[in-house]
Amino acid sequence: MATAPARQAKIYRMVMPEHTCPYGLKAKDLLRREGYQVDDHWLKTREETDAFKAKHGVKTTPQTFIAGERVGGYDDLRRFFGEAVRDPKAVTYRPVIVLFAVTALMALAASYAVLGTPFTIRAGEWFIAFSMCVLALLKLQNVESFSSMFLNYDLLAKRWVPYSYIYPFAEGGAGVLMISGALTWLSVPIALVIGTIGAVSVVKAVYIDKRKLKCACVGGDSNVPLGFISLTENVMMVAMALWMLAAPVTLSTAH
Repeated sequence: MATAPARQAKIYRMVMPEHTCPYGLKAKDLLRREGYQVDDHWLKTREETDAFKAKHGVKTTPQTFIAGERVGGYDDLRRFFGEAVRDPKAVTYRPVIVLFAVTALMALAASYAVLGTPFTIRAGEWFIAFSMCVLALLKLQNVESFSSMFLNYDLLAKRWVPYSYIYPFAEGGAGVLMISGALTWLSVPIALVIGTIGAVSVVKAVYIDKRKLKCACVGGDSNVPLGFISLTENVMMVAMALWMLAAPVTLSTAH
């Protein structure tokens, strides 16, 4: 029984001593996974790359050709095979959902390591505190960008701009103190104040003023829409602070 000839594809991609195009590697991998034999052409210099672009009237590489027809770049190749292509402007809750999922697993793991079982009250406390720390970390990557987005809706920051710079430090500091169970007299009021102001700000912007904004909760470069899940960050801080007031002994012991 004769076997069908393998499908053929050509790819032209940048492979230089100082740079290997990551999208070229992705396109090559995608073609192979789709069952194509790849004729891999390297563009080894900037001059060679510019000449290739001029010849084919394209602005970017890599470029893939199948059956003699140009398919295009990596995103075009994904569309050719019916795969989804990410829209960089699309709003999504994915960063927040992923963050909470990871911090929940971290809390369960910490509870298991310390207490011998993942399902404890302490795991719930750690989940909120870990989430606060990671959210603060994302904001602190670019405080200037965060503050600019935060000023769009936070009621206190609009009246006192320095608060937009203080917020991520306060959130992270309160989270660290909550993990340790130390200085409750400091972490509780911080969490209550910034959590309450944040929650009221989101409710006003989204549910009263009906504004469509991006949330600064995971940093100033995100496409997370301001809304219910964004409100969760502030509600968790308030809930954790109230819990610490009601059950301070639980947080002061890690055994």
